[in-house]
Amino acid sequence: MGEKKGFFGRLAEGLKKTRDNIKSGIDAIFSGFSNIDEEFYEELEEILIMADLGINTTNSIIENLKVKVKEQNIKDPSACRELLMMSIKEQMSLPEDAYEFENHKSVVLMIGVNGVGKTTSVGKLAGSLKAEGKKVLVAAADTFRAAAIEQLTEWADRAGVDIIAQQEGSDPAAVVYDAVSAAKARNTDVLLCDTAGRLHNKKNLMEELRKINRVIERECPDAYRETLLVLDGTTGQNAMAQAKQFNEVAEINGIILTKLDGTAKGGLAIAIQAELGIPVKYICVGEHIEDMQRFDPDAFVNALFTTEKED
Repeated sequence: MGEKKGFFGRLAEGLKKTRDNIKSGIDAIFSGFSNIDEEFYEELEEILIMADLGINTTNSIIENLKVKVKEQNIKDPSACRELLMMSIKEQMSLPEDAYEFENHKSVVLMIGVNGVGKTTSVGKLAGSLKAEGKKVLVAAADTFRAAAIEQLTEWADRAGVDIIAQQEGSDPAAVVYDAVSAAKARNTDVLLCDTAGRLHNKKNLMEELRKINRVIERECPDAYRETLLVLDGTTGQNAMAQAKQFNEVAEINGIILTKLDGTAKGGLAIAIQAELGIPVKYICVGEHIEDMQRFDPDAFVNALFTTEKED
């Protein structure tokens, strides 16, 4: 439990910029309005949009809030705080099988454009899975950049897991073939594949992912499959646009949201789930392996509104 509390503290600290952005505005509204009217809702709407919850998600939250206020016959704006948190939480839900891949022999594809923290996320996920006692192997299938291969090798060393890599410019599907063969031979639990994400050339990316998927289906048809998209939380609505585009080229099971400690746009985590129906599964609020954790919607919303865990 101590570690959980520790992460809540880190989460609250990591979301400080977003919380400051939301909290001061919301505090001002709740104390500045004496009754709940249309202007009250409009001000609230503006604050949520500024935190990058997006227009559609914000509309849903406000509509949901209006219903609750009416049902419970609430007249005092300050009584809306808990209801607002509840309305936000209702926009986010993790499916029961969200982390099922961790309990099977699985192959995980990590996709995302350069610069979002994809390779770092592969390393962090490898580290956390290894800490849970899993036998993990990583594959450097982002062969487009030598730097990605070097970076992943460093992370694999740090996490204490093996890596399968070839030189820059190799065929990514060939790297995955080697990695799948090695995973079978070594009785690996989870194979994490770092893949290139060149969205500007969608056709090539689709073809590359198709080839990789064919190799996996042929060589280990029984493996549990997971595709995780890595997005940079600091890019706000641009990340949302990337998610939509990647969703067209691959079947995405979940999102890893990075760099949330560096942004006031943390509301993005809520918007992605509400608008795209793709769950955020992991969030990163720092540089260390332990700074990437499973996403807990309740803890996330609590951390947006308070610095202490509210029971």
